[in-house]
Amino acid sequence: MRVLLVEDEPRIHDFVRSALEADGVELESATDGLAGLRAALRGGHDLIVLDIMLPGADGLSVLRAIRRSRPTTPVLMLTARSELAIKLRGFELGATDYLTKPFALAEFMARVRVQLRRSDRVGEATTRVGRLELDLLRRRVRVADVEADLSDREFALLRCLAENTGEVVSRERLLADVWGMDFDPGTNVVDVCVRRLRKKLGPAAPIHTARNAGYRLQID
Repeated sequence: MRVLLVEDEPRIHDFVRSALEADGVELESATDGLAGLRAALRGGHDLIVLDIMLPGADGLSVLRAIRRSRPTTPVLMLTARSELAIKLRGFELGATDYLTKPFALAEFMARVRVQLRRSDRVGEATTRVGRLELDLLRRRVRVADVEADLSDREFALLRCLAENTGEVVSRERLLADVWGMDFDPGTNVVDVCVRRLRKKLGPAAPIHTARNAGYRLQID
């Protein structure tokens, strides 16, 4: 697996670099936003670890530019900026996870491994499960003869279900995987998102409710 690390703090950079290389990861690194963006646009990375407060170009601007040409590459934001508004902006721009400094190395490596497993499963630009087809580049989905434009979170939720076809995925896991942060477990954002998905996909939408457990993508 190949990871791009964009981090300008020497102590954090060396700490993370050593941990990734010890885990067998092939690492490319940059210490400013512009160099990081150039490296990201060259491609070939299974994960990008991106700081926000960078010289040259800030991490959110870099993330926005990455998403235009590398829409499926996972991006883990690693930063001292802990404000909720900054986190939400990062997710809106396409971040797949967010870890705030200071952080425990064990948690960082666990998050990296999750993202690398997902990246390894992506493979082709299109994922097909039964009559369901997900276009990973355009973030569009077709089921039967219905094609729909989805929001980033709607697409991410459907993709999570597709990656676990036939299995019940709990609301808690969907919150963690799709929203990427700790939400009040009593929130109904997952149910609202599923309702929007069903409406967009029409009556052939294969999303089944597992009472008091979560949701399952069932392909007949």
